[in-house]
Amino acid sequence: MRARRLDLAHLIIFPLLGVIQFESKQVLEFLPNVELVSTLTIVYTLVYRRYALIPIFLFIFLEGLIVAGFGLWWYPYLYLWPLLWALTMLLPKRMPVWLQAPAYMTLCCLFGLAYGSLYAPFQCYAFFDGDWSRVPAWIALGFPWDVIHAVGNLVMGTLIAPLTELLRGLERQIQR
Repeated sequence: MRARRLDLAHLIIFPLLGVIQFESKQVLEFLPNVELVSTLTIVYTLVYRRYALIPIFLFIFLEGLIVAGFGLWWYPYLYLWPLLWALTMLLPKRMPVWLQAPAYMTLCCLFGLAYGSLYAPFQCYAFFDGDWSRVPAWIALGFPWDVIHAVGNLVMGTLIAPLTELLRGLERQIQR
């Protein structure tokens, strides 16, 4: 997206992308720790850069509004998904084609592996009254789920390069 201001098309597209992100999570709820949210966060960031925060934060808002309320489980979303956005922004814009898919898949996989550990600081504050001595045990108990998350993200990460190309192609058509 080259324009500095949002045009009408993107004011329609970005909410749709946020809803797609939200719905993809709902559809895959039956698979523990397997989701497309990480994949779509990376795709949106690669295509829309800073504007990707619009659908990302819409997804976060919808999660709180519709799923289970804006409870303690929800607050880490305010830093977890923007963190993945920021890490994606750090990737070089002009990466060799042969390196793109492995780099995106690796980022997606590592984010899944680190998810529980990244969630832990808030849980320490919210559930353990700031008692950091419980956090390593909490992380260790959740590690098998983080491995499942990582494997799921690695598999879903195979979609990043093709979805990015698809979205860029659609974006070129919108710009015409």
